[in-house]
Amino acid sequence: MVDAATRKSLSSIPLLKTKAGPRDKDQWPLRLKEELQALIEYVKKNKESDNDWFRLESNADGTKWFGKCWYIHNLIKYEFDIEFDIPVTYPTTSPEIALPELDGKTAKMYRGGKICTSDHFKPLWARNVGKFGIAHAMALGLGPWLAVEIPDLVTKGLVQEKISK
Repeated sequence: MVDAATRKSLSSIPLLKTKAGPRDKDQWPLRLKEELQALIEYVKKNKESDNDWFRLESNADGTKWFGKCWYIHNLIKYEFDIEFDIPVTYPTTSPEIALPELDGKTAKMYRGGKICTSDHFKPLWARNVGKFGIAHAMALGLGPWLAVEIPDLVTKGLVQEKISK
């Protein structure tokens, strides 16, 4: 079952129509355009609700993504590099989002800093193959992961605020 907050978050992200991955040379550009439109809409809605929490960009062919995400805990901003590749079996397989600097700091992470989304996000993705995209992975995968893990890592002293020079 999906809770009300998740349903509200999902409603701000358009569902995608083109079921294509990077190997689908004809359809991938169309899928990538839909991905970018969904991300732009999601970021726009986040900014409107004062919930801006990530920046993403990709290489020219849209197969490698990178940027920054942040989480505010006790009025302190914790910022992290984010990266992921689009799997060759995308959109059947969701992207594995990585926060490399947190590698090894929590049990809910795989080697290389890839966040664990198997219990909560992967089943949702599987039920929505082709309709979900990168914006959905951010909203339903990384967002909840940050909300659970960052306060715990801060409490344990494993994550500190980055002081600007």
